[in-house]
Amino acid sequence: MADLAFFTPLDHEALLAVRGPDAAKFLQGQLTCNLNYLGANTSSLGARCTPKGRMTSSFRIVQDGDGYLLAMAAELLDAQLSDLKKYAVFSKSALADESAAWARFGLAGGDATLLALGLELPTQADAMARADDLIAIRLPGGRAELWAPRAQADDLRAQLATRLPEAPLNDWLLGQVRAGIGQVFGATRELFIPQMINLQALGGVSFKKGCYTGQEIVARMQYLGKLKRRLQRLALAGDEPPAASTELFSPVHGSSVGEVVLAARAESGVELLAVLQEDAAADGRIRLGSAEGPALSLLDLPYNLDADREIQR
Repeated sequence: MADLAFFTPLDHEALLAVRGPDAAKFLQGQLTCNLNYLGANTSSLGARCTPKGRMTSSFRIVQDGDGYLLAMAAELLDAQLSDLKKYAVFSKSALADESAAWARFGLAGGDATLLALGLELPTQADAMARADDLIAIRLPGGRAELWAPRAQADDLRAQLATRLPEAPLNDWLLGQVRAGIGQVFGATRELFIPQMINLQALGGVSFKKGCYTGQEIVARMQYLGKLKRRLQRLALAGDEPPAASTELFSPVHGSSVGEVVLAARAESGVELLAVLQEDAAADGRIRLGSAEGPALSLLDLPYNLDADREIQR
């Protein structure tokens, strides 16, 4: 499934565009990531938070022309657009939903296909390559995204199909789970701070850029080391992925000890990412939905947390 070569349309996400002379300055005060690191050949993960540090969205951000494109869960876009517009009136920035202007595809094992399209994509995560109007983005775990103007979508999809089988979105999400990349959806809006989904370990949080909404809380959690809930990867028997925000339980506590972030069917059973209390993870007796629900088992994440390295960004 996720380990095979394939492509899939990324129709579950939408694109929020922020353009204009003040776009960078405006977003720098709104987002967790540092826009100074972005350019023609570099993208980033990131998030937007409430003043209390809770994420209202997470996204991948790409520089494009006179502004930036933020790819996020489609159900978050309207609320983010409406909220950001309240602040954009004080800057020379224009915000819009540009989802209809672009087609996006996820590629697993697709480097040869990208080369055939004139895109030589580096192996480093967050690297980008451009050819004509096409954009390729390297993701953690060796996967890639391919963005194109909507007018080219049908032709590009046909070209991809000659080289790669088309797979369902589940297979792409399984790769995301195995790469340990958490994401905010409508059901988990304002539920997590960035470190709870390990966003800082994936370059999506800057601790040197200065102030942004929620920065004080996010920085305090990083420097004081008091976070007790973190992203874990788990396995579950069965073939029905639980929905985001489904609660997890443990005999360590009488109440919920975590929530599902993202889940997908695997070759055998289901794999998922969940924010889980560290003492419950250490105990290992974790149940889905209730204290008597199906048992989950812990799996490894493909990266280590390193607070000293994370604060250098």
